[in-house]
Amino acid sequence: MKIFVSLLFGLLFFTLADESVFAQHKKLTIILLRHAEKDVSENADSANPELSTEGKLRAQKFAEIISKFHPDAIFSTNLIRTRATARPLASEEGRMISIYDPRSLDQFAEFLTSGKLKKIVVVGHSNTTPALVNLLVKQDKYKSLDESVYNKIWVIKIRRKKTKPYKVIDKIIEYEDYSKKN
Repeated sequence: MKIFVSLLFGLLFFTLADESVFAQHKKLTIILLRHAEKDVSENADSANPELSTEGKLRAQKFAEIISKFHPDAIFSTNLIRTRATARPLASEEGRMISIYDPRSLDQFAEFLTSGKLKKIVVVGHSNTTPALVNLLVKQDKYKSLDESVYNKIWVIKIRRKKTKPYKVIDKIIEYEDYSKKN
């Protein structure tokens, strides 16, 4: 009898549950970028610096460009410069910034492509961002960014069939480089 009641309860739960609980999105958009310019002045913390004035402007510009995607989630490494780059977008979209470990990019790429989230923003570093893009597009296509490059945004669109990605489109958006303005 207990088994029957448990099965009946389970069946009722699955019947009444909101379909979004079990949904896997078939169309994913993952936006990736390197953090904005860091403060390299002699008073700055060299291990974990804040953003420079140019970096703060870039973070605002990034938020303007990316806000049209209305991300479901925003991820950043746990460093001041990456979180500060994501903060204007998170504020504008009313989202929390989730922390990911850049030393576990394989697992993070698997999570990103799982279909649990539909539109995702990831803020990383000059070496980890292109490496993560390569994992997502399943090609060794992008090299680490030069230390002077901050103006690239990757937009990865993945179409899924059942549980596997079957079509991946990637493009780069380049926007105004504030560090080169006089």
